[in-house]
Amino acid sequence: MINISRIDLNLFVVFDAIYTGGGITRASETLTLSQPTISHALGRLRKLLNDPLFIRQGNAVTPTALAHELIGPIRRALAEIEDSLNQVSTFDPSVSEREFKIGMPYIVEFEIVPDLMNTIKDSAPSIKISAVRHNRSDFHTQLSTGLIAVAVDVLRPLSNDIHHKHLSTGKLAVVARKGHPAVDDGQITMASYLEQDHILASSQRLSPGLEDYELARLGFQRHIKLRCQHCWTACKVVSTSDMLFTMNEHYGRSINELLGNQLVPFPTDIPPLDLFIYWHASVDNDHANRWLREQICASFNGES
Repeated sequence: MINISRIDLNLFVVFDAIYTGGGITRASETLTLSQPTISHALGRLRKLLNDPLFIRQGNAVTPTALAHELIGPIRRALAEIEDSLNQVSTFDPSVSEREFKIGMPYIVEFEIVPDLMNTIKDSAPSIKISAVRHNRSDFHTQLSTGLIAVAVDVLRPLSNDIHHKHLSTGKLAVVARKGHPAVDDGQITMASYLEQDHILASSQRLSPGLEDYELARLGFQRHIKLRCQHCWTACKVVSTSDMLFTMNEHYGRSINELLGNQLVPFPTDIPPLDLFIYWHASVDNDHANRWLREQICASFNGES
C-alpha cells in the first residue's frame, strides 16, 4: 500500500506533462523546469510505482500500460484540487453551488433558518444550507476540522482559536394556553409559576434547561412533568393543557400565534439568553466562510 502523505503531488503534475507532451523536453518547456529536474521527478515516480511508465522510442516516449491506466484518475484528481483551490480564492456566491453546514440547537433553527434563506435567495440562488445538530461538548473540534462551517448558540466556554460575535439578545417568556388560571392580566407570579407542571424541550436526555440553572441559583425548583425534543411539541401540549413551557420570547411568538397560546413575562429577572455565532480562527479570512457569517448577521437585521 502507498501512503499518500509521503508522496510529493508535484510528481503527478510532471507525469501528466510528460504524458501530454510525449517526452521530457516538451514537459520541461510546459512546466518551465529544467530537463534534469523533470528526469529526477520521473525517476522518483518510477521507483514509487515500480514501473518505467514511459519507454523511449526515438525522440519520443511511449506510455506503459500502467501509465495509460493512471492518466485518467490522476488528471481528474489534479483538476478537482485545482478547482477547489480556485473556488476558495474566488468565491462568488452568485454562481457557487457550495453547501454550508451550520451547527445549532434545534430550537435556534426555527429563529435563524427562515430569515437566512430569505436573505440569500436572490444573491446566492445555488448555495445550499444544512442546519445540523452540533455536539456542544466538542464543538471546538467540529469547527476546527470543518465538520461545521460555523455554529450558532448561546454563550459557550471558548478557547483562543474560536472566534465569536454577538447576534441577538433574547428574553425568556412563559407560554400558557389562553385562559390559563395561573395567568392574571398578562402576568404570572413566581409562586404560581412554581405550582404548575412544566414542559422542558431539549435534545439532551437528562440535562436541565438554562432556566432551571437560573431558578436554582435563586433557590427555586420547578416540576418537570414532560420532557420532549421540540418546542413545537411543547407548545402544542400547552395549547390543550394547563402545563407551562418556558422559551425564548422572540421565536416563541412566531410559533404560538399559530396555536393561540399566550406569552407572558418570566416571573423574575434573569440574565438574557444572548445568541452568538462561532467560527474557527483558521477561517477568519476565508472568503466563503466570511460571506456566510455576514449573511447570518444580516438575517438578524444587522444587530451585533
